[in-house]
This record gives sequence, structure tokens and C-alpha cells, in this order.
Amino acid sequence: MPRLLPALFACLLAAPAAAEAPKVVADIAPVHALVSRVMEGVGSPDLLLTPGQSPHTASMRPSQARALQEAGLVVWIGPELTPWLAKPLETLAGGAAQIDLLEAQGTKVLGYRDPGEEEHEEHDDHEGHDDHEGHDDDHHEHSGTDPHAWLDTANAAVWLDVIASELAALDPANAAAYRANAAAGADEIATLTAELETLLAGAGAHPVATFHDGFQYFEARFGIVSAGTLTLGDASSPSPARVAHLRAVLAERGVACVFTEPQFDDRLIRAASEGTQARIATLDPLGARLEPGAALYPQLLRAMAESVAACLAP
Repeated sequence: MPRLLPALFACLLAAPAAAEAPKVVADIAPVHALVSRVMEGVGSPDLLLTPGQSPHTASMRPSQARALQEAGLVVWIGPELTPWLAKPLETLAGGAAQIDLLEAQGTKVLGYRDPGEEEHEEHDDHEGHDDHEGHDDDHHEHSGTDPHAWLDTANAAVWLDVIASELAALDPANAAAYRANAAAGADEIATLTAELETLLAGAGAHPVATFHDGFQYFEARFGIVSAGTLTLGDASSPSPARVAHLRAVLAERGVACVFTEPQFDDRLIRAASEGTQARIATLDPLGARLEPGAALYPQLLRAMAESVAACLAP
């Protein structure tokens, strides 16, 4: 028996080691879902921001700092969504590969919509969208690139391939698996898109309003018409004048539905819609009520479409 031990050890040393997947960090739950789909069967990414955290104003926690320090790849929407994250990425994850999805080739990017002079007299055109904290509706700049691009399913399909290509370069041993998963995920998204187009057929005949201007990618993809928003910025607080303005818009345009979001108090939405015929429903663009993982992205888009369809139903 002792004579067999050297031979056994030699065999173990000669056997090829299983390839270990890179440690990947994704910024928000929808991006984490897409990365999870690409890595399915190989590894699991870490989610930096829990669904309950606002990407616009979150603060770095020790556990999140450690995740960035250990990352081999960081996948994020970009500084347009999380301007506070740019510096930690530079200092904590400087050695990691990074994918800025808004900069990825093939991504359809939209600029923020001009709210109009009557809504925001101080609005001026500038290149950045850097500061989301400490502003109300009267001073919050809201121009530049709209970062909510994951709400267009065509972007999600493009990003699957971008993520797979980067992972294949970092982990060649599992390249075939990443590319196969991305292709299968893109097919699933195509099927989902067709399903939601059918569900939302005719939705454009009924204008809707939202808490903030974070849904134009979804609106553009599925033919939904926005009549306006309660807030002019991602983290701004609406003034009483703004609430009154939206109430007037709801009445004048016969808005069918007003959508709030899980992370916001709906009292201002209710105040704005008081005395109008608009129904109130919820849209959840971050998946705050969903379990993180590969299934979250289709669940998120389907839940949003179902909420719109149910609210617009006669």
C-alpha cells in the first residue's frame, strides 16, 4: 500500500486543475442578472448594491469595498448612474478589468428629455450628470446621458455578448460556456421582447406619468407615451409647484396611469393625482422586490409590462 502513494500523488499532480472563474462584481441587480446568465454553470458574480439601495445616492460600505478589492472584473452601467462609484473603482479596483456598459459598442443611448422651460427655468445644456445629492427641483441639473439603459431589451442582448467576450478573454478555459450562455440568453430576451410587445400593443394610445424620468428606454422600446414626471431629477425633491403642475397635466391630457416606485413614498404621487381620473400603480426598474440572480432581468421587464397593461386595462 505505501508503494502506491507516490504513484497516486503523481497522478493527482498531473491531472489538470479545474479552471476557476474570475471574481466578478456587478453594480445593480439587473446588470447582476445579465452577468449571472453569462456565468451560469461556471461561477456566480457578486452584487454590489442591494436592490433596496438607490444607485444614485448610495454610500460605500466596508463589504462593498472588499468586494471591489477582490474583483477581477467589474461590470457597471457607468458614472452617469453611480457618479460616487468612479473613485472607489479607481482606488479599490484599479487592477480589475472593467466594463462600462453605456460605453459598450452597440448600446443604444438616449439623452435626458428636456422638461421644458415652464417646468425648469434653470435648465441648461451641459455635458455631465455628476451630482445627484443635495438638490431639489429648482436647482437639479438633469441633462446628459440617461443611464437607465437596461430597460431597453435590445441593450441587454448586446451586453450579454460584451460580458461574454470580456469573461472569455479573462478565463479562456470557460470561453465556450460564456459564449453559449450569452447566445441562449439573447434568444430568451428576443422571446421576452416579442411577448411584451404583444402585451403592450396599443398602450401608446393612453399617456402615462411617472415619479421620475427613468423609463424612457422602456417607453421607446414598447411604444408607451409619457405625459410627464413628478420629479425632474433622479434624486430631487418635488416642490409644491411641481406637484400642482403635474396635477394640471394629468387633468389636461387625460392621463390614465401614474406610476410610483418601491423606494419612494407615494404620498406626493397621490397628492398630484387627487381630483383626476389617473390610476396609481408601481413600476420597479431595479428589481427591489425580486430575488437577485439570472432570472431577475426577465422577471423585472415582465413585471413592469404587466403593471402597465393592468393599469391601462378598461
